Amino acid sequence: MKAVGGWGKKVRIAAKEVDWHAFSIRWGAFMTGLWVMAFGIALMIRADLGLAPWDVLHMGLAMVTPLTVGMWLQLVGFTLVGLAAVLDRKWPGAGALLNMLLVGFFVDLFLAIPWLVTPVNIWGQWGMLIAGIAVMGIGCGLYIAPRLGAGPRDGVVLALSDRWGLSVGRVRLGMEVGVLVCGWMLGGPVFIGTLLFSLAIGPMMQTSIQFWEKMIEQWLGRGVHIEGIHQRAVRPYHHDGLGG
Repeated sequence: MKAVGGWGKKVRIAAKEVDWHAFSIRWGAFMTGLWVMAFGIALMIRADLGLAPWDVLHMGLAMVTPLTVGMWLQLVGFTLVGLAAVLDRKWPGAGALLNMLLVGFFVDLFLAIPWLVTPVNIWGQWGMLIAGIAVMGIGCGLYIAPRLGAGPRDGVVLALSDRWGLSVGRVRLGMEVGVLVCGWMLGGPVFIGTLLFSLAIGPMMQTSIQFWEKMIEQWLGRGVHIEGIHQRAVRPYHHDGLGG
């Protein structure tokens, strides 16, 4: 506690201590989750059997422009973060901004690895596709569990849901279908992997988030219960003070 004098009065300023142990665990999990999720995206791209709806859009844009998939991830993410901030009238948190910037950077980094190429046979492609979806599920759960902010899309979905009075599920479905059609028209890969991802990612993410929430509790070692955010969408500025 520090006392500061001014105009005959003393103002007490409390210096808040930072819990570096919790800080490093939560941010470490968040950053690792983004890295793992990006690797899953890269695996699905190299499997060449179809992508997640938003990645169909990113790939389609990359196919008709000089920009890379990762760059379009960042540009689309920037647009969504800005839109969510305008609709919600709140500044995006650090986690949402890092998500927007780093996932695209990591994806391009992984795609530049010489040995990460499309398998020569269909069984290898299927194996890479399934691995990619599984890795994405693990990474999504890991970056969301620390409650430091989810991805750019979630903020827009929640803001539009609040503005229009529609269910989150209906708004999310409309967005997914819209970007899928746009990406497909641009030449983005829509195939069996797109359907498989859409069916599997929800249950996988829920299981992953539950698992990583419990792990983070143990790592913190404080017996603190982390709210079950797997039961609802996470705003990009949730507990940002920043992952989804």
